[in-house]
This record gives sequence, C-alpha cells and structure tokens, in this order.
Amino acid sequence: MLLALSPSGSISAKGDQSAIDRWLPVIRQSKAAIIAELQLQCRRAKVLAMLRDNLGVRYAIEVVNASADPVIVSIGIRNIATFEMNIPQAHYDAFVLLELIEKHTGDEHANA
Repeated sequence: MLLALSPSGSISAKGDQSAIDRWLPVIRQSKAAIIAELQLQCRRAKVLAMLRDNLGVRYAIEVVNASADPVIVSIGIRNIATFEMNIPQAHYDAFVLLELIEKHTGDEHANA
C-alpha cells in the first residue's frame, strides 16, 4: 500500500484493496499526522530537486507561507543535510536566515 498526498491536500491510498480496507481505520485516526508527514516529505523532495537541478548552488530553501505562524522553512545543504525549522512568525526574517545559512555553510564547516 502506498499513501500519497493528493493535489487537494488529502490522503490517497493505492495498492491492494484488502490492505487499504484493513488499514483505513488507522489511517483515519492518524490522518493529521500522516498529512503532516507527507507534506514534510514533499517539501524535502522540493529542496532536493532544487539542488539536483542547480548544480552550482550550495543550498536550497523552501518557504511555503511566510505569513503562517509558525513559518515552516525547509532547507537542503548540498552533501550535508536536509532539515526543517519552525520559526515563530514574529521572529522570521528571511534575510537573517539566509545570512546565517551562508555564514555556517562555508568550506570550513563542510566536514563538521
């Protein structure tokens, strides 16, 4: 069985129908957590795709909604890591974040 996020933001399940039927109560019970995890994986895939498609860049940043609270920031640093930060909207500053990432992803930090 494969769970995916549909374009409308709901969960779609594909695979053996008997398995889907068996797991449907658990999926419904955990719907919010499953959607959150699928959204995280989607954002991670976006930053990895940005790095893959732009070989000259060292990092990629995805912010879906800078007005949300918290602001969810997905970051991929080439050959180092991908991660997310939940920043309170009142403290979110894209330029400060960019400056911090640039400051702490230099060559001297590559093997840290």
